[in-house]
Amino acid sequence: MTQTAFEVNFDGIVGPTHNYAGLSFGNLASQKHRLNVSSPKQAALQGLAKMKYLADLGLKQAVLPPQHRPHLVTLRRAGFGGSDADLLRQAFLDDPRLLAACYSASSMWSANAATVSPGADTPDGRVHFTPANLVTQFHRSIEPPETAAILEALFADPSTFAHHDALPASGYFADEGAANHVRLADAYDSPGIEIFVYGRGVSGGAAPAKFPARQTREASAAIARLHGLSPDRTVFIQQSPAAIDAGVFHNDVVAVGNQNVLFYHAAAFANSAATLDEIRRKFDATCRKPLFLVEVGEDQVPLVEAVETYLFNSQLVTLPDGTTSLIAPVECEHNPRARACVNQLLSSDTPIRSAHFLDVRQSMNNGGGPACLRLRVALTGSQLAAVHRGVLLSDALYRSLVSWVERNYRDELRPEDLADPTLAEQSARALGELYEILKLPVTATR
Repeated sequence: MTQTAFEVNFDGIVGPTHNYAGLSFGNLASQKHRLNVSSPKQAALQGLAKMKYLADLGLKQAVLPPQHRPHLVTLRRAGFGGSDADLLRQAFLDDPRLLAACYSASSMWSANAATVSPGADTPDGRVHFTPANLVTQFHRSIEPPETAAILEALFADPSTFAHHDALPASGYFADEGAANHVRLADAYDSPGIEIFVYGRGVSGGAAPAKFPARQTREASAAIARLHGLSPDRTVFIQQSPAAIDAGVFHNDVVAVGNQNVLFYHAAAFANSAATLDEIRRKFDATCRKPLFLVEVGEDQVPLVEAVETYLFNSQLVTLPDGTTSLIAPVECEHNPRARACVNQLLSSDTPIRSAHFLDVRQSMNNGGGPACLRLRVALTGSQLAAVHRGVLLSDALYRSLVSWVERNYRDELRPEDLADPTLAEQSARALGELYEILKLPVTATR
């Protein structure tokens, strides 16, 4: 049967300043690998290899360019002056953590870029985008203006795509994008239910004690209003505060959904029974297919190992033959309980029929698995035709991007290298060349 709609994965290309600064409080992998030596070249090649693997499976795959780093505008706003080289050296001496934030390649995790609602769910039939404000973590709060510009360049047709401003940059509307958003439906062009997972409500209620809850209910509700979503097909769920304190900084660390499958850890949600009942009720009222709620218990995979392996930060994808496949990090293959869980999953009565284990270790060391690296955009054939063609992955583009990385990226990056002005110059040249490869206009100044 010919597909009329697709889920297109827009993966963030890992930037040339990929490093392990340990900036993400509450992200255990980020803290564990703080100040280690990174390999920007290896990270970018691993990410591209994942994209190519999915494209070879028959999936629609596209790329998002990395953002311009270092973010010199922020350093100048913070009082550093002189030439670019002078301010980089001075920032390294005076405030190395600020410098690391301005060098962060965290836009690679494009699951945090935005929340996206497909036209099947919105009243005007357009695909709606709201960039995440990412206010909880300073190094990520720099990203929204360039994210918005990139999305507007890729999805430019106003009759097909609707772009909203990021929510006000305050703790009231703290928003982390699609990492806390799941959509379930019969098909990518059929109405579905959109699930928003939040960590806290501003008005009070349960909250984690150790790590910050990065998404507020108020932010999720605002996005649902902006996108015009029907309350009958929208669900708001609170993350388990205990899970957040165990290192589940985003919902996609413990849950992933696709079409009629939700795969999640038993410790993922607060008020789990009532939550799952609402999901089931609203799905059954909207969709025709049976819903598969696939729960993994603490006895199968302890939460601590779910966080270590990023079992649930896998991608659930629908292959051209209609079956569902799990795209998991290679850490799951090497962990006995996670691997046993996947084996059991493949033998159970669900649409998940295959699993693939991919190496994205450079990203994993900073706390991002396969699902973190991609923004999911459900598009009909005509909507896909309106997307900027230069970012859609082909064999030729893949070869060009690999060659670009080989020419421009360092094999190793140490913390003290951030003071080296040639790194900034190399990064600027690399992104200039990339924008030419992707046939994109320069979207933001440094």
